[in-house]
Amino acid sequence: MASEGKGVLLKADPIANTFRDEIKSALTSSTRKPKLVGILATTSAPSKFYAEFTRKQCDALGVEFVLRRVGAAADESLAPGEGVEEAIIEANEDDSVDGIMVYYPIFGVQQDHYLQQIVSPYKDVEGLHVKFHYNLYHNIRFLDPKTLNSSRPTTSDAPAAVNDEPPAGYVKSILPCTPLAIVKCLEYTGVYNKILPYGDRAYGKTVTVINRQVYAAVSEVVGRPLAALLANDGARVFSVDIDSIQEYTKRPRQSADERKFHPRHVVHPTSMSLQECLALSDVVVSAVPSAEYKVKTAWLKDGCVCVNVAADKNFEADVREKASVYLPTIGKVTIMMLLRNL
Repeated sequence: MASEGKGVLLKADPIANTFRDEIKSALTSSTRKPKLVGILATTSAPSKFYAEFTRKQCDALGVEFVLRRVGAAADESLAPGEGVEEAIIEANEDDSVDGIMVYYPIFGVQQDHYLQQIVSPYKDVEGLHVKFHYNLYHNIRFLDPKTLNSSRPTTSDAPAAVNDEPPAGYVKSILPCTPLAIVKCLEYTGVYNKILPYGDRAYGKTVTVINRQVYAAVSEVVGRPLAALLANDGARVFSVDIDSIQEYTKRPRQSADERKFHPRHVVHPTSMSLQECLALSDVVVSAVPSAEYKVKTAWLKDGCVCVNVAADKNFEADVREKASVYLPTIGKVTIMMLLRNL
């Protein structure tokens, strides 16, 4: 950590190292190297950087990483995404492959969502399959692995989560890597209160998440799942759209003194402005893929925690004049979340 001005600049390394040690320990008891296949189908600079970054992290941990280039990534005379569906199916059918990740965006929201459903849920390390998304939005934390073959959603028979460990016969339902990485960063900084019951440790915190449909290609991977995840953990979350703001919470609004809460988050519109949301927010997360977009430091609440998820810096240079902690990048933590899912 480096300190300058009022707030602390927190690098992702110490957070990632915690999970790196966990992964190394798990690999020592494995009978073979796990194999991760990455599928790159475009010439997008961020996707190429992420693919190379994944390779380096896998090499350092002893995980076999194979990058499959298709479409424009293999030959610029080909169209972006050409052959990507076939590459996913081939990796699904290869018994030597333990995990598959696809570097999005490729075509756009709807067609990319279709591709995410082609990846076998048994090999989905990114947590983007509808099985896992359904569980996230319904606050179902564990699942019976046998149900992954079923087209039916997880039922309410799933055991209630009383701690982070799944009961016998169940496994954790995989969460999208970037939202989960953000949660781990917030746990590390103390935003989550460990004294509170599991599943409600973000209670009392207000969070603003900026990117839900500001840029649609990333909103379904980061913004909306993160808002749901934080709200299911007890936080009050403002999810910022390009032209509206929604509030996510599992606390009912009908009675001010009612302490019970819904089993999962509910969503409703709010008339508050971004400036008003930021003034209340203990945490601000921004993932807008634009060098021009900046969260105004003057609008931030004193002592808040700011997390930049975008490749471009979404916060102004003086963000630490208001923020107590600023994380400029979380990429290393995101990769650790992905590798934990192998």
